[in-house]
Amino acid sequence: MTSRSSENSRAFDPARQRKIIHIDMDAFYASVEQRDNPELRGRPVAVGGSAARGVVAAASYEARKFGVHSAMPSVTAKRKCPDLIFVMPRFDVYRAVSDQIRQIFAEYTPLIEPLSLDEAYLDVTENLKGMEIATDIAEEIRAKITATTGLTASAGVSYNKFLAKMASDQRKPDGLFVITPRNGPAFIEALPVKKFHGVGPATAERMKRLGIETGLDLKARSLVFLQEHFGKSGAYFYGIARGIDQREVEPDRVRKSVGAEDTFAEDLLDLEPACKELAPLVEKVWGYCAANAISARTVTVKIKYSDFTQATRSRTLPTPVTGSAEIAEIASALLSSVYPFRRSIRLLGVTLSSLDAATGPPVSQLKLSL
Repeated sequence: MTSRSSENSRAFDPARQRKIIHIDMDAFYASVEQRDNPELRGRPVAVGGSAARGVVAAASYEARKFGVHSAMPSVTAKRKCPDLIFVMPRFDVYRAVSDQIRQIFAEYTPLIEPLSLDEAYLDVTENLKGMEIATDIAEEIRAKITATTGLTASAGVSYNKFLAKMASDQRKPDGLFVITPRNGPAFIEALPVKKFHGVGPATAERMKRLGIETGLDLKARSLVFLQEHFGKSGAYFYGIARGIDQREVEPDRVRKSVGAEDTFAEDLLDLEPACKELAPLVEKVWGYCAANAISARTVTVKIKYSDFTQATRSRTLPTPVTGSAEIAEIASALLSSVYPFRRSIRLLGVTLSSLDAATGPPVSQLKLSL
């Protein structure tokens, strides 16, 4: 048996067949704001602050038509869309809506892995309703979400988490897409790698320089080749190019840290531009913590140099950080401690750890510069 037919046999093996649904709310924060304020409906909306250092946390589909997207500096967003309306985030409302949605999920399966307030994996292989067709379950869930919250969700259905995630992006907004074991290999081979979950813009560009632009191109590379060029991520890329993702849906996963990182199109050598690149990373990790009522005491900065060596610097506080401004100050100080850089920087990351449930009212949310 050839390796290709062996892989396909595993995909079709009924004993190994799983039914995974990925649910992703459509422009969640912005849609909640448009739902609750009729004056915002049909107009370009960004959730976040409009100040000079503000960052877009979410954008409505009307705003996305102008190229506005999450993590974009607010100044840039306003330049792209002069009529953009900024709305400050209301995380308490988003959490309440998210709780309603998770109650719907729980009617079908206890195997729910939330990724954020607006996104989750569900393993419905064995489900509480005894329904055989996962697509039927996904359709029911989407209909209940709309009836309960007035919002729309997109769904992806497949036999592992990677493909379910990819599927949910195919019919956005308010759509459903299924990737079966039979059409999975062809779907992956035809897909541009820049659309793969886990392949960011810089990695996609690096792959392009290596002649890898589609799933088929990626599949043609050996494990050794991918590990040589992409380090630990090489094994992940090797697997997903073949539609292989053995990760389980983990309902009890305890998050120990919240991190964000970015690989730059051009390496950075000076401190000032490097510190500026920390800002969207800080907003992203703090935004997650604020939205999920999580506190953190440790701030870590990761620096990956042009030769792929890396360094980390951390600081642990006696009390939880109070907001993005404090995190940004600490992260900049940590980065400054390794300046002058021994080589140019290709990637920066910011991670919050020593996590705990936030106590008391989330006053610090008001300090967000989103």
